[in-house]
Amino acid sequence: MKKMTAFSLAALLALASLGGATPVLAKDAGDILVRVRGLAVVPDEGGTTDAIGGSASIDNSVVPEIDFTYFFTENIAAELIVATTPHDVSVSNTSLGRNVDLGDVWLLPPTLTVQYHFMPKKAFSPYIGAGLNYTFFLNEDKGNDPAVTSVDYEDNFGYALQAGFDYKIDDRWSFNFDVKKLFLETSVTVNNGSINARDVDIDPWIVGIGFGYRF
Repeated sequence: MKKMTAFSLAALLALASLGGATPVLAKDAGDILVRVRGLAVVPDEGGTTDAIGGSASIDNSVVPEIDFTYFFTENIAAELIVATTPHDVSVSNTSLGRNVDLGDVWLLPPTLTVQYHFMPKKAFSPYIGAGLNYTFFLNEDKGNDPAVTSVDYEDNFGYALQAGFDYKIDDRWSFNFDVKKLFLETSVTVNNGSINARDVDIDPWIVGIGFGYRF
């Protein structure tokens, strides 16, 4: 993930030099920016079970996403993202002497951030943001492990940090690159409480690339 973060920063710096030499993107108060992006969701998980030990493991996911940004002023905007992501979950290095498959689950993590756009009138328009997330855990599937009869995840609030940029294609269309870090924690109840994993940190990185249309 350090390589991904370094790449993100390098991309921001490389394109920053183009901002002054090209036509403006012209973000204005009252504008609505709708984007469609592809997201890579990379959990930075941590946590153990209280009965069999081990470490929680959640796989990565790549999904489509749609988001909406409303500009209160030229510089200040709010963004809402909507996407669902499927993940396989397991516990490794348990006291049972093997990994335990906890099946799969879908995450619905609507995230609202307030952004500051540094150069809203430039073709290259970087921004940062911070906000709140509430994650719903849906369609829990217990998987194929005979030791697991049920799995349940607790919905929860989290915090979000964000950085990204828009780059003008024409008066309406723009290219977007965006990185978010969610700070998200849940509790997992397995076999109706006989095996619990409390305070499991999911803390995913969410990297998005796509295109936006300004109304």
